[in-house]
Amino acid sequence: MNRLNKVKKEIERRCTELLRLQSEDGSWRFCFENVILTDAYMIIVMRMFEWKDETLIKRLVSRILSKQERDGTWKAYPDEKTGNLSATLEAYTALLYSGYVQPHSPMLKKAERFIRENGGIKKSGLLTRVFFCFNGLYPWPDVPINPTILFSLPKGSPLNFYDFTSYARAHFAPVMLGIHRKFTMINRWTPDLSHLNVNHKPSTLWEDLQDHYPGPKWQMKANRPLTSTDRLAEDYILDRIESDGTLLSYATSTFLMVYGLAAIGYEKDSPTIVRAIEGLISLQCKINGHIHIQNSPSTIWDTSLVNYALLSSGISPSHPQMKKTLLYLLKKQQTKPGDWIIHNRHALPGGWGFSESNSMHPDIDDTQAALRTLKRYSPYSSKVKRSYKKGLHWLLSMQNRDGGWAAFEKNTDKKWLSRLPIENAEDTLTDPSMPDLTGRTLEFLGNYEDMKLDHPIVKSAVQWLKKMQKKDGSWYGRWGICFIYGTWGAITGLRAAGTPIQDPSIQKGIKWLTAIQRLDGGWGESCESDIYKKYIPLSYSTVVQTAWALDALISVHPYPTEAIECGIDFLLNKENYTYEKTHYPTGEGLPGIFYMIYHSYSYIFPLLTLSHYYRKYKNVD
Repeated sequence: MNRLNKVKKEIERRCTELLRLQSEDGSWRFCFENVILTDAYMIIVMRMFEWKDETLIKRLVSRILSKQERDGTWKAYPDEKTGNLSATLEAYTALLYSGYVQPHSPMLKKAERFIRENGGIKKSGLLTRVFFCFNGLYPWPDVPINPTILFSLPKGSPLNFYDFTSYARAHFAPVMLGIHRKFTMINRWTPDLSHLNVNHKPSTLWEDLQDHYPGPKWQMKANRPLTSTDRLAEDYILDRIESDGTLLSYATSTFLMVYGLAAIGYEKDSPTIVRAIEGLISLQCKINGHIHIQNSPSTIWDTSLVNYALLSSGISPSHPQMKKTLLYLLKKQQTKPGDWIIHNRHALPGGWGFSESNSMHPDIDDTQAALRTLKRYSPYSSKVKRSYKKGLHWLLSMQNRDGGWAAFEKNTDKKWLSRLPIENAEDTLTDPSMPDLTGRTLEFLGNYEDMKLDHPIVKSAVQWLKKMQKKDGSWYGRWGICFIYGTWGAITGLRAAGTPIQDPSIQKGIKWLTAIQRLDGGWGESCESDIYKKYIPLSYSTVVQTAWALDALISVHPYPTEAIECGIDFLLNKENYTYEKTHYPTGEGLPGIFYMIYHSYSYIFPLLTLSHYYRKYKNVD
């Protein structure tokens, strides 16, 4: 059987498999796996707010223990050279809170030694330290002014709260409510971590709290009275709580929210706190028999991409299951303004978000992905046509002044913010244009709207994208790992926009991708690339990154090259679909700290790439 026939049969097999996995409502529901941070914080929140569900706590403990390395540490990504301090500290602390693992157990003693040898709590990540401050495990820093004063500054002033990115604001607002009052909570489950504070004397904080609040009851400490700006911060939070009780549908922001609200007087049994904890619990999914708390389920994203891959593979839009997906996505289009309107005042709602509960926080990537499905139906249905038009107008309106597209908002990229002495400031405080987002948007506009280089929107985006190319020919991808991801997005976007194959930017990109192909025909890139902002190869190929690189090569070459054929053989070889090669993290949240495994990706991207290969080369002699 020749290669094309093998590809055709594999496409058919994969389509059948994906169709079988569709949910009754037309969606696809894969787990969106992240680091153990969310599992650890869930245990601590349940203990601190006296949530009665020992079964869930035991199952979260089981997952955390299953991720521990032989040396007693936990990692943020599989090939991390040593244990990760923040991950190890969070796991260690959560296990102590659970009450099901004793501090003198051999594996926890190993973790404790690693934490101390690497600087203790003060050397951990910012989010870890903030969460520990809320729980009386580490002292709050001295802040001379109430940070919630930012909420009182006009939106158009040189410094205002809306200069920060939307996801940063969602996390900062609850912290602001706690930091000025040095708010802390302890109870009978609170462990003494004073031995983990190397060259620090925080033990007095823990001792003071224990002396001030003896006994097993739920206790809090909050200094300083509330101010009018505190109330503004409270309103900001309450206005952004989703129907499932979460804050902007993120677990991490919701963890901080319950403490932030407690800091201003919310009791543990208040409806808002109860709904938030219920919302956090609803984010669980099952992985290899373990329960995991997702940071934000990827249902909209996965559903849009699966449908796009199936339609690209030849499944008819009239197929009953495709129609169910269309109806599902139509219901999830957002109809109310979110924070994006602050920097884009004249646009109307029409985007899509990442999670099913997300009703006010649309993003560029999910919107262009959903629109691919709607486009197949918009010529035939007036309802779909109106929906598609709204989505397209919103997408185009979100283009930044530099020509590119960011993730969530428009023109929120003030350079001075990235220079603030805050950990990962560039990645967390600003939302600049990114090559991966801009490339995929261009690919959608070029292939679905026939918008080419003569269109002003496309022209400015292409110019910006070319400027962002690295000297070696690659592009950086912000939301995936990392340079393979960005280069795939950029090349396919440039080609769809009409950039000639012989254009130097295309040729440099292809040369770079071909040069980093592994001997087995695949591609693999380490999460370490994201930390050092330069390409660092993985010691093995991954299925998803191979599909990305191949798709870029296929978009350029009119005939299959040796590199393409070797890559296709890699994707066709069932032996390459090991857990290691299909479950390497390919999503990025915070460099060196927070990485994600999309369980959908090993289904979606090989199918998409094989389909593009077959469609382009099936009639080539």
